[in-house]
Order: sequence, then structure tokens, then C-alpha cells
Amino acid sequence: MSVSQSAIGRPRRLVLADVLPGDRVRDAVLVLSFAAFTGLAAQLSVRLPFTPVPITGQTFAVLLGAAALGWRRALAGMVLYLALGLTPWVPWFAEGSGGTGMLQAPSFGYIVGFLVAAALVGWLAERGWDRTPPRTVVTMVAGNLVVYAFGLPYLMATVGVGLAKGLELGVTPFLAGDALKILLAAGLLPGAWALVGRDRNRG
Repeated sequence: MSVSQSAIGRPRRLVLADVLPGDRVRDAVLVLSFAAFTGLAAQLSVRLPFTPVPITGQTFAVLLGAAALGWRRALAGMVLYLALGLTPWVPWFAEGSGGTGMLQAPSFGYIVGFLVAAALVGWLAERGWDRTPPRTVVTMVAGNLVVYAFGLPYLMATVGVGLAKGLELGVTPFLAGDALKILLAAGLLPGAWALVGRDRNRG
């Protein structure tokens, strides 16, 4: 079975990363770069006084990168990001944090959610859900919902609050930023595919 086929034998569509030349070495570089890009985006952090969860660029980096890489590479990149971040040597979570102490951090559930969200968004991208703005919006919204599905319960458990307070601390402050990131992705991903198609037509 070729690399371009899914586990159930049906051909999948290309993601943006498949346009690049190479095979295993390319994939290894992309996985490492995805983890590093997420770590870099995590340093774009704004701490709000009324919530223990900072606003960062992580979610945008995760979802955009996952759509470009496909689910296998995206999941591998997030596993690497999480595993290295829990060591004392690579403090690349938000605000330069890291190590096993992050397991008690209210924001750690969101990082766990990145793994599942990356796999979902990558899977959708392999089925063409990053080719048009409306489909990209659906894909990004789905990824964000997965991140919240993991982050919110973890926040509630670590801080010791109920659902209403959890939403106030861990969801509401980020909705406007998420909307902007989703609209940006809805322009970037289909725009990149348009450029790829144009280049292929010229070739």
C-alpha cells in the first residue's frame, strides 16, 4: 500500500507538506519543526489578571501546522512537543515553563488537547477540509473545540471550580482571539493551496 493511501485502503488527498520533495527525512524535519514552531508560538504569551491560563499563539500554531502536515506528522509533532516540554531541559511551554511541574498547572489540559486536536485537524485536511474558507473554518472550529474539551475539565479540577466559573476562566476570555485566528487560517490555507495549484499549472 502506498504512502498516499489511508489505513483503510482508500486514497487520501495531499496536504500542503506533501508538496515538498522528500520522504522520511522530510517528515522527520517537519515533525521536529512543528514541535519547535509550537514552542516558539507559546512564548507569544499575554497573562490576564483574572485567569490562570495565558493567551498564547500555541493553538493557532498547532491547528495551522496540523492542517499543513496531515494527522500522522501532526500527532508525532505534538507528542514530541509534550514529551520534551515535560523534561527539565526544554522549557518551551507558555512563558518558558516546562518540566513535570506542569502536570499541576491549570493550563496543562489544553496542551494535552493539542495532541487530539492536531490529529483531528490533520485528518480533516487530508480529506480536503482546508481547501476552501468555509471548510477551513469548520476544521479550525472543530480543533478549537477539542482543545477546550480537554483544557476546561483539567482547569476546573486543578483550580477547584464549577462549570460556570471554569467557562469564565478558561473559555470566554479566548473566544475573540480564537475567532480572529480562525479567520486568518481561513485565508492562509486556501490561499496556499491556490498558490500550489498555480505553480503546478505553470509546470
